Amino acid sequence: MESLQVVKQRFGIIGSDVHLNRAISKAVRVAPTDISVLVTGESGVGKESIPKIIHAFSHRKHAKYIAINCGAIPEGTIDSELFGHEKGAFTGAVSTRSGYFEVADGGTIFLDEIGELPLTTQVRLLRVLENGEFIKVGSSKVQKTNVRIVAATNLKMMEAIEKGKFREDLYYRLSTIEIDLPPLRDRKEDIHLLFRKFASDFAQKYNMPTIRLTEDAVHSLTNYNFPGNIRQLRNIAEQISVVEEERSVDSVKLSQYLPKHKRNLPSVISGTTSDSDFANERDIMYKILFDMRNDITDLKKLTSDLLNEGNDVQFKEKNQHLINKIYTDSNETMPVENTVEVVYPKENYTQESSSFDFAETITEDESLSLQEKEYEMIKKSLERFKGKRKLAAKELGISERTLYRKIKQFDL
Repeated sequence: MESLQVVKQRFGIIGSDVHLNRAISKAVRVAPTDISVLVTGESGVGKESIPKIIHAFSHRKHAKYIAINCGAIPEGTIDSELFGHEKGAFTGAVSTRSGYFEVADGGTIFLDEIGELPLTTQVRLLRVLENGEFIKVGSSKVQKTNVRIVAATNLKMMEAIEKGKFREDLYYRLSTIEIDLPPLRDRKEDIHLLFRKFASDFAQKYNMPTIRLTEDAVHSLTNYNFPGNIRQLRNIAEQISVVEEERSVDSVKLSQYLPKHKRNLPSVISGTTSDSDFANERDIMYKILFDMRNDITDLKKLTSDLLNEGNDVQFKEKNQHLINKIYTDSNETMPVENTVEVVYPKENYTQESSSFDFAETITEDESLSLQEKEYEMIKKSLERFKGKRKLAAKELGISERTLYRKIKQFDL
């Protein structure tokens, strides 16, 4: 078996990342068998290299190798492309056609973007994997084929299975061996090596000196996230080679070719709190805060009305404790000129004059929250007017609608 370095040189693979080396070694070891292989990884990581390695080191290396992009073939014609069709099978089928599985008999088929296959085609493919049989479109004759299937996808297959977009039995049949390629952002030591290789290639292609990066530019390059992976890095190297007149590129110039992007953040697990849940909770909190603000405004209005209710000193004296409480709750200082320091014995107040127990109210624990005090005031006002909301609301200085909402809120 050839060494890992030889394999890399043969297939133009650059890098020494441990995960990349493991993936290549795994491909070389599985190549002599006929086991189906599923290559996974983000778009642009170079998944197409793995099936080439597998085919080259297998006993099928002298037979055909066909690479098919399943996402690029229209759904209406993909069955015909893969399995062939008979003459007259559909409009435009003017002659019999052999599909890829018939043409590649004895060789290897690479199905790229396997997750894009329609469900009906997945059923046909499962039959090929299980017993090597297929039927052409428009035919009833079963044909045999002996192909090695290597598939690749950038989708999260388990999620696709849960959504009903991919057959679970086909997934387990394809992924007898699964080879995962790491994204470029996890191969930081390889990024500059790849850039130098691409810059050298484009220098030869366009007959110009090779682009060189300054030390700060190398640092910026290696710390970039590269959502497009190797494909994006190659495009950046080509752009700089063609556009820049100066062959030395610093981090300022390089930043012009590195598009801004959102980093990959942990996604919310399905079934738990979603973004809409957070939005709803935020809206509720805002509503509570606005309600509290409106309530404080209503209470301030009540205070003003009480203080300006004619010149009846006894009226002011009887409600002085309520005025004090309102200003204490709203963290404001009551005007000195409106303060009346009067204490009446508890027995001097009859049920007819007031249902408030002033002596008890004055001795209440001052650490009660605003909500508790508001509850107490509304409750006593309703008791005084025997549940008549209109009169209670007028006394409290708030609208009936606000009072009704508070009654529901406090379950009064």
